[in-house]
Amino acid sequence: MSDILNNDQNYVWHPFTHLKYAILPIELVKGEGAFFIDANGNKLLDGISSWWVNLHGHCHPYISQKVSEQLFQLEHAIFSSFTHAPAVELAKRLIEHLPNNQSKIFYSDNGSTAVEVALKMTLQYWHNKGDSKKKFIALENAYHGDTFGGMSVGARNVFNNAFENLLFDVIHIPVPTKENIEQIKETLQLWFTNHNDIAGFIFEPLVQGAAGMVMYEATHLDELISICRKNNIITIADEVMTGFGRTGKFFANDYLTHKADIICLSKGLTGGYMPMGVTSCAQFIYDSCVSDDKTKTFFHGHSYTANPTSCSAALASLDLMELEETWKQISLISNLHLQFLEKHKAHSKLIDIRCLGTILALEFKTPDHTHYLNNASENIATYFLEHNIIVRPLGNILYFIPPYCITKQELENVYKATELFLDNLD
Repeated sequence: MSDILNNDQNYVWHPFTHLKYAILPIELVKGEGAFFIDANGNKLLDGISSWWVNLHGHCHPYISQKVSEQLFQLEHAIFSSFTHAPAVELAKRLIEHLPNNQSKIFYSDNGSTAVEVALKMTLQYWHNKGDSKKKFIALENAYHGDTFGGMSVGARNVFNNAFENLLFDVIHIPVPTKENIEQIKETLQLWFTNHNDIAGFIFEPLVQGAAGMVMYEATHLDELISICRKNNIITIADEVMTGFGRTGKFFANDYLTHKADIICLSKGLTGGYMPMGVTSCAQFIYDSCVSDDKTKTFFHGHSYTANPTSCSAALASLDLMELEETWKQISLISNLHLQFLEKHKAHSKLIDIRCLGTILALEFKTPDHTHYLNNASENIATYFLEHNIIVRPLGNILYFIPPYCITKQELENVYKATELFLDNLD
């Protein structure tokens, strides 16, 4: 065992890891395009964009150069009573890409905090209006992060069982479908009519990531946002995973007629380089905190709020996102995923295969039901690692979200390995 791995075992606690049964981690020493290189010199294709954050490939020379330049200019700065060009420029450019109803950017440091800020913005809005609305609506099987607010609006499951008694009450509704949309609308309208305590509705637009890449139609989500708007309910889109081209459009909100009042961003925001979270909001949310009454101030902040180095990475990533070549790659990945889906949609070993934009998910038939703790995950991950492909299955659900720099040949190699895996299933 190398010194790195030995010290890792002695001193490091890894996230989302079954500690008693965990195998030795793989030591990564370099990133290069769509690949990692491990300590043994093996090239491992990153099939999941390193936990969904990497948009343009590892160690992209343009982003690396911009971050390096920023480090010699201004590496960190307090963001209360001070400002700096990277944060102002990034806010302006994000607003230009976000839906027209978004007007202000609030910075934090990851996806969970971006959601936490959104929840607090919503509650602060009603507090400042002198209203006691405190309850949220969320979708079943949701995942919105690991802070207490994020866990509260998420599904009650293995992620938060230890903290369940400390989470606030949330109304969870089914993911909307053609079959249940009318019933959901009736249920919501009945609740809105008989109660006056609903503060907001939070959702992962079109794709629920951690739930197993659950996908649903924009038209049905539009109907839910519409009924919330008619009843003066603030809507929050958690685009931490779906933002920046993942669904085939810049944001999943771009598929919607009715746009969310608050939008949460992170992961791909900096191209996978630096931690950063963003919560954008409509003007009326911001205006509720503009008052002579100092108690109506939004008392929230982070030590690394609008960190200049993170902002520079995000600006460089946006530069790349605005290139025609990037969107050609997004289109290529999306079309290849669709072709693979059409080829295998009737496969006898699959419960379902689905895709949206650059996201492809295969749900395997197993003796156990579909679940995050389904034992199939270890076998799937091991198989693909033997083929030098990194995946992180959600139980019996295998998914691919590759960096946009992946080539057609590299993606076809992923498909070939997947077909071989399907052929060898019992």
